[in-house]
Amino acid sequence: MAGSRLPRQLFLQGVAVVFAFAFASLYLQIPGLYGAEGILPARRTLRPQGKGRWQQLWETPTLLWEAPQLGLDTSQGLELLTLLGTLLALGALLLRRLRNVFVYLLLWAAYLSACQVGQVFLYFQWDSLLLETGFLAVLVAPLRQPPHHKQAPQGGLAGTSPHEGLPFWLVRWLLFRLMFASGVVKLTSRCPAWWGLTALTYHYETQCLPTPASWFAHHLPVWLHRLSVVATFLIEIAVPPLFFAPVRRLRLAAFYSQVLLQVLIIITGNYNFFNLLTLVLTTALLDDGHLTAESGDSHCRKRPTSWPRALLAVLSLLLEFTVYGLLAHGTVHYFGLEVDWEQHAVHSRTTFTFHQFSQWLKMVTLPTMWLGAASLAWELLTALWRWTQVRGWLRRFCTAAQLLVFGAATVALFVISLVPYSYIEPSSHGHLWSGAHRLFGTVEHLQLANSYGLFRRMTGLGGRPEVVLEGSYDGRRWTEIEFMYKPGNVSRPPPVVVPHQPRLDWQMWFAALGPHTHSPWFTSLVLRLLQGKDPVVRLIQNDVAKYPFHKQPPTYVRAQRYKYWFSQPGEQSQWWRRQWVEEFFPPVSLGDPTLDMLLRQFGLQDKSPPRARGSGNTLAQALRWIRKQLSPLEASTLLWGLLAAVGAIRVMQALLGPHSPRSSPLAKEEKHRPAAKKDSGAAGRPAVPAPDNGSSSSSQIPRRKK
Repeated sequence: MAGSRLPRQLFLQGVAVVFAFAFASLYLQIPGLYGAEGILPARRTLRPQGKGRWQQLWETPTLLWEAPQLGLDTSQGLELLTLLGTLLALGALLLRRLRNVFVYLLLWAAYLSACQVGQVFLYFQWDSLLLETGFLAVLVAPLRQPPHHKQAPQGGLAGTSPHEGLPFWLVRWLLFRLMFASGVVKLTSRCPAWWGLTALTYHYETQCLPTPASWFAHHLPVWLHRLSVVATFLIEIAVPPLFFAPVRRLRLAAFYSQVLLQVLIIITGNYNFFNLLTLVLTTALLDDGHLTAESGDSHCRKRPTSWPRALLAVLSLLLEFTVYGLLAHGTVHYFGLEVDWEQHAVHSRTTFTFHQFSQWLKMVTLPTMWLGAASLAWELLTALWRWTQVRGWLRRFCTAAQLLVFGAATVALFVISLVPYSYIEPSSHGHLWSGAHRLFGTVEHLQLANSYGLFRRMTGLGGRPEVVLEGSYDGRRWTEIEFMYKPGNVSRPPPVVVPHQPRLDWQMWFAALGPHTHSPWFTSLVLRLLQGKDPVVRLIQNDVAKYPFHKQPPTYVRAQRYKYWFSQPGEQSQWWRRQWVEEFFPPVSLGDPTLDMLLRQFGLQDKSPPRARGSGNTLAQALRWIRKQLSPLEASTLLWGLLAAVGAIRVMQALLGPHSPRSSPLAKEEKHRPAAKKDSGAAGRPAVPAPDNGSSSSSQIPRRKK
């Protein structure tokens, strides 16, 4: 039974990092997105309906209901929440004692509060994934972190609680649901690019925010793109069941395959904190022994000698070879892999039909649920066995209560998660226990379990559609309004934005896929540009001097739809080629009947001016001062600065840690001296350091993984 203390600590630190990035990124965009002069003012979303306070909080769970009590409007309350969330997440990352259940509960509640007023700009799968992961962190985190000297020895059970592994198992189940569903939906969508294995010949060019590496990846040989699609299906569909494999090396192989996929996505695409969050989830596949990098000599000492253990090792090895052989054979068979030695290429094609895949999916969906149930049952039995090892009636009673509570919570969350997971196969969804549907419906608005399915269909097969805004003073000479991040100027290289998510740029990408009426917020964006609202302008260009209408707002604004393609190798000073397609939004000015009609149609007109709130409030003044100090900073620069500062502090902690009295060699010698008198045979054995993610040197390995 390999320990999971270090993976749990690594998971909690990773969740803190992601929360810090998510809160900081959102904070910088609040005035332009949700302020009184923003695109979708947050004050419109929270209007009391005459219901009781607790009923109102349950139906719309957000702490922003209390903002007026602090003298703040909704957007100011959102700023306060995101600032506190950033600081609290950084504190949990740097201070081990802050990695407790209360801190993670506050982080989850703060982000859930933001999502309740975030509207379309927070309707992304990674926001839901962060909420679900954040709630799991609440269960994984201890009530309080034990002192360093009270931690259990590596691989030991002393000092551990029997229930500790149960919530952490839910992290593994979430990773399975995320990856398996993301692979399945690519085929159930009947997208011709995925079925034809040509998706990656378009993906690097047509994704929302490419990186410079995307250009180079796009020009790789077509056969390699097709082979990469096969590898994607292998990693996302065939490998996830190995998350529950009884053989440790199979789980580690699954871990490294997932890490490889996520790292490649990070290099070739700006997907904010999503891939980092997925990497955090993969910590559930690790154990203490792997993170401490046991030496080869220790492996030799632990080599099984009794015949039952030797037989078990041989059977495990045979199972490994069988699994790898089945994966290789299935990949070659179902994707028709053939090596062309003359052209130095590997040809591939799908050899199964949509009907065959649908039948296979119908056959395996319920068994994967039973696989999860069996794995959970094993975890419950393991926890029960550990409880039997507890000594002392009082401690046994307390751990029994904890085991009962956390066991019930783990089972309940597993049952709830089966409902969104079953969306991948409709007939399986209908066969689920009705109680699971009722339980899911009760807590659905809390986003404790969600359905996932990334890159369902490949867009832009004939060129990536792109909306280009233009402004004019006379209606004849038009000037393009260039965004900081999304493609516009064909000579500008794609930026590296991760871990920041420019939410307006992302929504502009979705808007380009259809008519402007499918994106009502776009009309509000046009209105704010005509009004010259500075918070919205800063979403487009943080350096206002680069905005072409920074001196005077444009009299007219319109939008054109273009198609963009990556330039060909050899084209000088160009990253893109583009071609005009059609008018996306007609030319309008303030007071234009077309603009007014669209604003009324979408309910975007300000029926009443915002009430001045908190102008003399000390807290509001402090928020404005902080905003003034941070507004000149570009978002990616600020986030990378936070990361660099955290890294510097962690290095200082590692350097200064060994000099602390508690961790000094003399202190350890004094601590172990009484034990040496009792057991002289143990005196010659080196002490096994306790797992420590705080200031001791053993925290260096988790920091490298992060």
